Amino acid sequence: MQKSLSQFLLPFRALGQYTLLLVHAFSALGEFKTYRKNLFDQMVRIGVDSIPIVAMAAAFSGAVMTVQTAYQLVSPFIPKSVIGAVVAPSMILELAVVVTGFILAGRVGARIAAELGTMRVTEQIDALEAMGLNSVSYLVVPRVLAGMIMVPVLYVIASFIGIASGILVANLGGFLSTGEFLQGARQFFKPFDPIFGVIKAFVFGFVITSISCYKGYFTQGGAEGVGRSTTQAAVLSCVYILVADLVLAVLLL
Repeated sequence: MQKSLSQFLLPFRALGQYTLLLVHAFSALGEFKTYRKNLFDQMVRIGVDSIPIVAMAAAFSGAVMTVQTAYQLVSPFIPKSVIGAVVAPSMILELAVVVTGFILAGRVGARIAAELGTMRVTEQIDALEAMGLNSVSYLVVPRVLAGMIMVPVLYVIASFIGIASGILVANLGGFLSTGEFLQGARQFFKPFDPIFGVIKAFVFGFVITSISCYKGYFTQGGAEGVGRSTTQAAVLSCVYILVADLVLAVLLL
């Protein structure tokens, strides 16, 4: 009975720990000197170092989206510009940001959880606290802020590259010309679409980094615990990206 009650209360305990960690993190935002250098380091590691893999994924997503759309819409009654009208908004609204989020959940989320988890089990975090340093402001805040700043930047890059690769494949495959593609893209373009994409990227950056920091910061159980925290950080980040994607679409579209 006691064991089943403990299992039932476990999610609420985790939610409480996560909330308290975020409260401590936001209350430490004023300690900029503590995490300034770490913030710029994390912006490079989360953002700049992720550009190649994000660009490659966006390029293939845009190319495949163009080929599949052309395959489905081949008809003398449908203008070719419709392909651009489908591909461009799809990249801006959904594909660029979600693909970027999934990639960063695996690449960045797992790394953050592994770093903090290793520091926890080797008592490095306890050593920071013993030295009088706020471990949350030094370790958690720069990673979360870097994610919230750099994921929107990566989203913008992914959107441009995805649409550009779609145009390139459309030309090389003989599906339609660049002018027809851009005509269709402009025809159904809404100014709020990229704003919505940036909002989603901002939220996804927070979700990935905050969950990964939480899993790493509260790691237990030595090397096995680090591996478990790393896996959970990547999986939970992907799950909550999908949840956040649906909630934002319902609320803002």
